[in-house]
Amino acid sequence: MHVPDGFIDAPTSAVTGVVAAAAVAVSLRGARRELDERTAPLAGLVAAFIFAVQMLNFPVAAGTSGHLLGGALAAILVGPYTGVLCVSVVLLMQGILFADGGLTALGVNITNMAIVTTVVAYAVFRGLVKVLPRSRRSVTVASFVAALLSVPAAALAFTLMYAVGGTTDVSIGKVAGAMVGVHILIGIGEAAITALTVGAVVAVRPDLVYGARDLRQRLRLRVGGELVDAPVAEPAVPVAARSSRKVWAVGLVTSLVLAGFVSFYASASPDGLEKVAADHGIDKKAEDHANADSPLADYGVKDVTDARLSGGLAGVIGVGVTVVAGSAVFWAVRRRRADDVSPSSTSTTAGSSA
Repeated sequence: MHVPDGFIDAPTSAVTGVVAAAAVAVSLRGARRELDERTAPLAGLVAAFIFAVQMLNFPVAAGTSGHLLGGALAAILVGPYTGVLCVSVVLLMQGILFADGGLTALGVNITNMAIVTTVVAYAVFRGLVKVLPRSRRSVTVASFVAALLSVPAAALAFTLMYAVGGTTDVSIGKVAGAMVGVHILIGIGEAAITALTVGAVVAVRPDLVYGARDLRQRLRLRVGGELVDAPVAEPAVPVAARSSRKVWAVGLVTSLVLAGFVSFYASASPDGLEKVAADHGIDKKAEDHANADSPLADYGVKDVTDARLSGGLAGVIGVGVTVVAGSAVFWAVRRRRADDVSPSSTSTTAGSSA
């Protein structure tokens, strides 16, 4: 789903760039409400994990592969606004360092892979958890369905963009059928990865999963013949003080292993968009990437001749850069939230009210 330069014309790319910039700006404000001292560092880890898993193309049909998009996973783990930022950070790192996804098409890619997937997935997820029994299993099931639907939604969004600003004259009906069809298959893989990851985190630390924040049911007592919510007892140790270092460490090591070692065994077949583009002539006016001569282009380290070592080093570097960049963004957002609710601002507000 990484759209290269030349697939979409300049005016449409510019419009999607404006849409993407606006969505990122809104997400930066919205993420202040989602991030706290526990989840801010984990959001950077989620971005790095998505980067790592996106290197693991899996076969979905004859001669076609797919990989995680990550919008559903990020939205459920750290919140929809933060999820948009997570995937955007990944796409920015991929475009600049690894020549994956065009730079002029960055707005197209953020709109498709960050905004559409996150919005669709989180809307489906919230709708399902409201009607399903309140349990960990329901969160996992809702994650599966939300992730499954988010991928063909992104494929449909690309098709609509191509109908408006495509650079070649092809049958949009055929493109839509091919794109949605293959991405439904890719969506199954996305759903499995998302559900397994969310289920694993919910099993050990449900308090760290944004989508499971309402999982615990309130105790109700009968008072005067009526059921009322029992007061919530304060935990002996504040939730914010409970260490999440183990989860962070395990997640980082997992990301490094996936990107540095397992990625070597990923499918070499073209992904869904590449296959459809080649079959239907969408790629006739594709342009070379502006950073094609990057030392890390095509997920390999320049001048390292051993393919396994080159790809592994590139993956490890990518995870490291993404977790640092993502963590910096989310810590800055978290600090901005802290400034907004600082005692000085609170006392000033109280004084002016008095």
